[in-house]
Amino acid sequence: MIMATLQSLADLNRSNTGAVDPANEAPIHVQKLDAQGRAYATGKRKDAVARVWIKPGNGTVTVNKRPVETYFARPVLRMILRQPLEIAGRVDQYDITVTVAGGGLSGQAGAVRHGLSKALTYYEPELRAPLKREGFLTRDARVVERKKYGRKKARRSFQFSKR
Repeated sequence: MIMATLQSLADLNRSNTGAVDPANEAPIHVQKLDAQGRAYATGKRKDAVARVWIKPGNGTVTVNKRPVETYFARPVLRMILRQPLEIAGRVDQYDITVTVAGGGLSGQAGAVRHGLSKALTYYEPELRAPLKREGFLTRDARVVERKKYGRKKARRSFQFSKR
């Protein structure tokens, strides 16, 4: 290895112009599909984990082998699921198959939204910027605080008795 000796700042500048640091370049996102032409992603929220597959279709959404209207009966939960598709402008363009387990319905809806957003970016990498701007690609790290011994709940203590 030959080390060049630098005499001035101009020599330093000339030596740095040719090499580009790969760590400073923006990563190039490419399409990730499986053998059936589907994009797969995992979403998480609280204790819920959702496995999401998307493929081009007419907008059929299946959650745990049931239609989304029966699994997520509350309109608010279905609205949470539609948010990434509405931001991306892809409503009724993908068939979505979801397997979700753990947690309650609200956590499961958040997990499906997270997984669907990730799957959309795997299918169409150019959708990453608008979905990231809305915060749909960030895993919400808030989880339930554990119960401590000597207390009724995580922070609530038993009623204090002076005598």
